Amino acid sequence: MNGFLDRLAEFNDIINSFVWTKVGVWLLIAVGIIMTILTGFFQVTHIGHWFKKTIGSMFDSKVKGHTNEKASISQFQALCTALAATVGVGNIAGVAAAIMSGGPGAVFWMWVAAFFGMMTNYSENILGIYYRRKNKSGEWSGGAMYYLQDGLGGYKGMKTVGKVLAVIFAICAVLASFGIGNMGQVNKIVVNFTSAFDIKALSNIVLYTSADGSASVTLYMLIVGIILMILVGTIVIGGLQRIANVAERIVPIMVVAFVIGSLVIIFKNVTHIGSAFGAIFSGAFSGKAVWGGVTGLTLKQVITMGCKRGVFSNEAGLGSSVMVHSNSNVVEPVKQGLWGIFEVFADTMVVCTMTALTVLTSGVINLADGTAVTDSDSTLVAEAFNTVFKFGNFELGRYFIALAILLFAFTTVLGWSHYGTKAVEYLAGEAAPVVTKVYKVIFVLMIVSGAVLTSSLAWDISDTFNGMMMIPNLIGVVALAPTVRKLTKNYVARRIKGEKNVKPMLSYFPEIEEENEKKILETGED
Repeated sequence: MNGFLDRLAEFNDIINSFVWTKVGVWLLIAVGIIMTILTGFFQVTHIGHWFKKTIGSMFDSKVKGHTNEKASISQFQALCTALAATVGVGNIAGVAAAIMSGGPGAVFWMWVAAFFGMMTNYSENILGIYYRRKNKSGEWSGGAMYYLQDGLGGYKGMKTVGKVLAVIFAICAVLASFGIGNMGQVNKIVVNFTSAFDIKALSNIVLYTSADGSASVTLYMLIVGIILMILVGTIVIGGLQRIANVAERIVPIMVVAFVIGSLVIIFKNVTHIGSAFGAIFSGAFSGKAVWGGVTGLTLKQVITMGCKRGVFSNEAGLGSSVMVHSNSNVVEPVKQGLWGIFEVFADTMVVCTMTALTVLTSGVINLADGTAVTDSDSTLVAEAFNTVFKFGNFELGRYFIALAILLFAFTTVLGWSHYGTKAVEYLAGEAAPVVTKVYKVIFVLMIVSGAVLTSSLAWDISDTFNGMMMIPNLIGVVALAPTVRKLTKNYVARRIKGEKNVKPMLSYFPEIEEENEKKILETGED
């Protein structure tokens, strides 16, 4: 077993280095910059509008109210399901890992990736709604595979290229669902939960140890993995509606609770906020001679680590969350694009920043050389919470983080099960109803694999699959940038400037366009 895992790690390192270091990070930032420029820095110039239409409309029945249509879910449910998949382990362990490996400067590059990623996610969502269609079950199906096939493939001489890239994306999305959406999340749940709520009788039974002796898998981990498998299975079988209902109830509570807990720690250490930001900005533009035991940390490594963890957290550029946003009951593509901007903002600018400041202000890591009170990224955040939420021997902070990771990661697994299902549906074609059921069974069973993998390998595999699905998606977004620009200008003219004689652009398909125009007239949607 150890020999197989070691060979798997070596092979994965080769692919990961090429996809991310040589191609992925730079492509990701470049596409974000391109879409930001083409939309006129929409995330800044229309910040009041997208805030009003997202967080400002939370009590609007058209946004939050459930739909009776089998084909769709509410806009709020779509956001919560997308956030369920994005607000996960990356927001806690991922941020801590970025700081420990790349220094505080990595946080700055997470922000940069998120700022431009807002418009990448916006563009993906617009294209997802514009090119979506209904499957045989009457449910909306949208995603990068469809705008690659019909959008890119619609250009003269590009039909085959579009179809090939669509298939590549779908295959990578299925693989990514087992990595970022399953094994990586489950691994962190198991490691943190069994550590915080230890049962000696079970944790003392070691099933196997990694070759270097750095990690062990116990019977306790296996049992927790099996329990998670059962819980996820009962929800996933119910389909998107059940996943959305669970996400709608869990996500807002878990995000608010984590942000409040982080703010308590940050305000308690308010005198260290200046030093924390100083370390972030100074470290962003210069490598450290020594940081966290890494000698000769270069600026390129800092940027790469920050951007990698940023996209692992908010998934902008992967083309993943668009698969659930496309199930929204919205008829206006740009309106769902606004939720894409907010999704990245909430995930990285809010939650990830809270994690970073909690770690950097609490004293659990030395800002000069990176010396930390623990070598584990996720337990580092727990130690930061313990600086405030510890009462005698009762380490409330450690228990809170263990439960936070459990909920964050659990909902991520649910969201990614839908992404994988949609990718399989595309690949299976006519056989989709049967094949998607088989996929769900395999996805659920793979949860146990995540429970028994060593932490580093689970994360590395997740990184690789992220990059592999990101590349064809970004090619599609760039190729369809003119379409995004047209849709944005059309929306701004009609909805922001109030021009009355502009015909809406709602769908690539004439029949859906006509149907959506009627809905707007009937409902008076603004």
